[in-house]
Amino acid sequence: MRRTALAVISAALFFIAVPAQAAPLATRSVYSPGRIVPIPASVPHEAGDMVDRRIVPDLRWIAQRYPVFVTDGYSGPLPDGTHVGCNRCHVRNSDHYNGLAVDIVPLNGDGRCDASWRPITRLAHWAEPVQNRPRPPFRWVGYDGDSGHGCGNHLHLSWEHAVAPMFRLAEWVEVFRVGGQGTAEPPQPSAPPSGVKPPKGPQGGSEPEPTPEEAAPRGGVSTAQPGGVSPRGD
Repeated sequence: MRRTALAVISAALFFIAVPAQAAPLATRSVYSPGRIVPIPASVPHEAGDMVDRRIVPDLRWIAQRYPVFVTDGYSGPLPDGTHVGCNRCHVRNSDHYNGLAVDIVPLNGDGRCDASWRPITRLAHWAEPVQNRPRPPFRWVGYDGDSGHGCGNHLHLSWEHAVAPMFRLAEWVEVFRVGGQGTAEPPQPSAPPSGVKPPKGPQGGSEPEPTPEEAAPRGGVSTAQPGGVSPRGD
């Protein structure tokens, strides 16, 4: 009887000490045509930021649960010849050039690694519970442990997608299911403080942005299997 009791206590202590593995997200691949669109007002962001419309529902879902501020989304030319996004701040072949990545800092942050980053850290750990092993639908998560990313810098999130050249829209994009069963709830952060102000901080990236003579984004046709792990983030 004593051995049984000790075994039960030991098992209980083990489960307390070792956190449960994050439940997988229910995801789906979206094949509807992509388009670069403005980030909606429901997602706090730098003025003029845009993304592929197919990840907008995911961004809304994240913004409802975390006090985030998007500092950059799509970077590249538009059909009218104008350019959106930051200049010369993303690596070559970055997912930013397909409109399928965002850089995130705390809402109302001031650029310092302080308490305002705690919800962003929770979001990063939710998206990537184990370093270099992001949860679907994320292709790459850049945060602590990744050069040029982390607390006091920025969190980078990329969505898995079909292979596509820079400044072209991917044939499909993997997203998580929002508003339905099977969506894993992340830890709830504290409510953001009242009064929204654009936070200070870098927009990420280290290598110069190429200067293409290509047309603005249009539908890609090549495909790739999901689950990419190469850091095409910033």
